[in-house]
Amino acid sequence: MNKITVYFLAFLISLTCLNVYSQEQSSRTGNTFNHTIESGQTVYSIATMYGVTVEDIYKLNPGSRETIRIGDTLQIPQPTVSTATAGNDADDHYMFHTIQPKETLYSLTVRYDVPASSILEANPGLSVETFRIGTTIRIPKNMLEHIPQSEFRTVVRWVDYRIPKRETLYNITRKYNIPSDELIRVNPQLKDGVKEGMVIQVPIQTDEPVNSAQAVPRERDVNALLNRRPAIDRVNMVKVALLLPFMTEEATPSDATSRFIEYYEGLLLAVDSLKNRGISIELSVFDTGNGTAKLPNIFRQEVLQDANLIIGGVQNDQIAQIAHFAREKGIKHVIPFTSRNDDVLSNAAVLQVNTPQSYLFAKAARTGCDLFANYNIIILNVEDKDQKTEFIQSFKTELNQRNIGFREVSHNASTFQQDIRSALSADKRNVIVPTSGSLEALNKFRSVLRGIVDSDTNLKNSISLFGYPEWQTYVADCLDDFYALDTYIYTSFYADNLSWPVKEFYQKFTNWYSKLPGNTYPKYSILGFDTGMFFINAVKTYGSNFEENLGKIRYESLQTGFQFERVNNWGGFINTNLFIVHYNKIDYSVTRREIR
Repeated sequence: MNKITVYFLAFLISLTCLNVYSQEQSSRTGNTFNHTIESGQTVYSIATMYGVTVEDIYKLNPGSRETIRIGDTLQIPQPTVSTATAGNDADDHYMFHTIQPKETLYSLTVRYDVPASSILEANPGLSVETFRIGTTIRIPKNMLEHIPQSEFRTVVRWVDYRIPKRETLYNITRKYNIPSDELIRVNPQLKDGVKEGMVIQVPIQTDEPVNSAQAVPRERDVNALLNRRPAIDRVNMVKVALLLPFMTEEATPSDATSRFIEYYEGLLLAVDSLKNRGISIELSVFDTGNGTAKLPNIFRQEVLQDANLIIGGVQNDQIAQIAHFAREKGIKHVIPFTSRNDDVLSNAAVLQVNTPQSYLFAKAARTGCDLFANYNIIILNVEDKDQKTEFIQSFKTELNQRNIGFREVSHNASTFQQDIRSALSADKRNVIVPTSGSLEALNKFRSVLRGIVDSDTNLKNSISLFGYPEWQTYVADCLDDFYALDTYIYTSFYADNLSWPVKEFYQKFTNWYSKLPGNTYPKYSILGFDTGMFFINAVKTYGSNFEENLGKIRYESLQTGFQFERVNNWGGFINTNLFIVHYNKIDYSVTRREIR
């Protein structure tokens, strides 16, 4: 080997060592942190919530460019002024920290020299239930002038630990590295077994500064803050502001404007119903127009300054300004229509009614696997408009993760009957999942399937369809086939027009407005009614800080179910409700089941 080759190899090795050293230094200085992928999240949504770009994530996690899986961990760069997403609250004001084993709220205040109150203010969703290993929280950067460089000593302190669901003595001893007899000695109540909600003492190792000039708060007092339960902020009158583009200056309303008016009409019916129950309500309505030009003047209106609830915003630029105003004023902001908005990822004031598509697809895929795990699952590839690529991908991923087999059949008009018969099983029930949700796609195969179930006694009661929300709008054309094919539909919205509550709503709507609700999906009048009934009653029952009790609110909806989940410890809430609508072949009934 000549000298040039030796020098070149040495140079390459030095570069490799430098790269490894650089990565180690990056880890030590906290330039990255970890994120555990949760259901419904995408690389885009993860990047947005942390104020970085998708390319930043791809660079650190090359495999994420192809796919990400629930439970996997992504390495995320700490956001900077240059990488922060414009308008995102999760930018250079904060850094992020992923909770490690044995860490406590107190140990984080010591590590970052930040008051516990500042950490809790930056993370409204942080509690004893959510402070767990792998959870990511925000640390206010303006408090981090420097990480203390003084000497530290390791001390062991006994702190309160509230036992969560499904916890065991064995898990506790492993988590806190303590023998079971020592744990029971300190907590005699454990002799009777581990019980959910029990508060015990566990040992935590923490680093404390030596000769610190500042008074250190008691560790138990700091950690006890995670058990805080804010008092209900009662209101005598629920003040609601509705901000929608009614376009009152236009001579002829557009279809979109007509839908917003109908939403308002439904909301008025909810206000009337709640007033009849004795709830005092002040409703203020504003026309936002197109764009954001009118918003500054609307925000100056006195009635908005102390509102409990703002409902509205349609365009993303409108929603961004309304959400910012709501956060600054401590008002809850309900986004009623769009599912494609990012403000909920970083604004704790936001509650998004329409489920983001990625969350909807993930939950529908899990539910489909639950329903049809023992079926012969056939994915029918139909080339048509309205391809459900994201859902089908989510469904296949869920099937593969659960080791559930499935077949794929491509639709070919000339050979379809033979192809589908070859894929059907006579030994178990079959479910067919088409890749398109359009009526044109449905028409390509429903008559063939109907012919099979009508003529083949072996398959008569063993074929089902699993399809899409928009199939509800095809009922006039396809109802008989939906029954014959024992059809299941996943959807966020469903109103049973034959039920008494919905009939009563239609009757009242017609009496008030001398017209029938528009034939849209969803029906905007019922959406306005459901939204008003749920949120106004929530404010009245649980006060202006009702988000602390969202899980306790029960409302039998006409069309829109409400099941809100906080997207992260510092963001807002999205509605993850899902209905499964079943057109039952046996008794020709239609049932709506809420999936939790």
